[in-house]
Amino acid sequence: MRFSDLVELIVANLSRRKGRVLLTAIGVVIGTAAVVTLVSLGAGLQKNATESLWGISDLSNITVYPGYPSETSGMIRGGGGGGGGGGGDMQNLVLITPSVIDQIKAIPGVKRVIIQDYASIGTEISLKKLSAWGSFQGVDISDLADMNLEAAQGTTELGKGKLVVGAYVNRNFYDPNPKPNAEPIDPPDLLGQVLKVTLVKWNQDGTVTRRSYNMEVVGVLKESKGESDYNMYMTLDELTHWNEWGLGKKINREKDGYGQILVKAESPKEVVAISEQIINLGLQAYTPQSMVQGINSFFTIMQIIFGGVGAIALLVAAIGIANTMTMSILERTREIGIMKAIGATNNNILTIFLGEAAGIGFVGGLGGAALGWIISAVINVFASSYLASQASSNGYMSSAPIATSTPFWLPVFSIVFATLVGLLSGLYPSLNAATLVPVDALKYE
Repeated sequence: MRFSDLVELIVANLSRRKGRVLLTAIGVVIGTAAVVTLVSLGAGLQKNATESLWGISDLSNITVYPGYPSETSGMIRGGGGGGGGGGGDMQNLVLITPSVIDQIKAIPGVKRVIIQDYASIGTEISLKKLSAWGSFQGVDISDLADMNLEAAQGTTELGKGKLVVGAYVNRNFYDPNPKPNAEPIDPPDLLGQVLKVTLVKWNQDGTVTRRSYNMEVVGVLKESKGESDYNMYMTLDELTHWNEWGLGKKINREKDGYGQILVKAESPKEVVAISEQIINLGLQAYTPQSMVQGINSFFTIMQIIFGGVGAIALLVAAIGIANTMTMSILERTREIGIMKAIGATNNNILTIFLGEAAGIGFVGGLGGAALGWIISAVINVFASSYLASQASSNGYMSSAPIATSTPFWLPVFSIVFATLVGLLSGLYPSLNAATLVPVDALKYE
């Protein structure tokens, strides 16, 4: 029997009992639609969670801080101050010293290590009549493009007396002497402006010493929704000079270490392994990759659970298919006998009835995939409308997140899965039909 003849016969047989086939297929439609909708809901939650993570930009980055080693690590280092860590025994603090940085550079997969440090002294910022506050970060690179930061205005290149500021730094400016009932000032355009940065040091006798520097803003970074949006970047040497003035002594990096470093991996796939080796050195390592992996694992499990709930409806539909095929075989017993009498083999009979069962599953899967996609779209419309109205009533203007997200593979998978469910559901009735004795089948009333 040719395949085209088989398909034509299956379609003809299903068409003879449209009502029964339609009712059975509806069960498959409901089950498939439930699978598509619930898995899409889980995928939408996962997408919203990963996209809303603050500061997730380059997954090949690892931010390293001084840390406290475990008792068994054997990496306890003495030393004074230095960056890092809140409470605890400072004598047990593992510092980011030049020798430790050399160990990190030697780790396989490490592409580059960028030293970062913050101003550890009080600062006052002014621009004409405006004042501001902000965070100064020194880096040992000449171009912030090496940190995958891009300029919205100006350049990302650093130099002595130069600043590259984050996208939100201009929001920190305010009028220290506002007039009564004055409206909030508009954030100033900082590109090309010269900021007066005054360092403030409190002496042991209670007096205050100030020293001022003029810093030209040569670049404004693009919004990253991360730490860089609020930082003012400068050269590490210049920032170190500020900190040394504030401390009143020269900083010994082997003794005091650095506040933090940025480790760039060759590939995001190597990030977790590299961070584990850094942690084994007794340091703290933060990587967006580990957070994303944890979130993805959680939502993958959630999608499996959601899909399992929807599959229960398909199980009920499978019972319906089995019942429909059993009744069909009982009604067509004489027909099966005639087919065998004129030369149809057991395999021919088995193929025909399995094809009919799979056909019911395929039609139901096709309708269920379409219905699930429509339901997901409707949920998104209502969810977006509700969230947008809530944000508007609270005075916020933001794009509403989607509630569901249908992966491209899900409709195809659901159709194939529904077809397989139909095929398996019709297996037992089809085997019964294929093994009927022709003489008994012809005598069946």
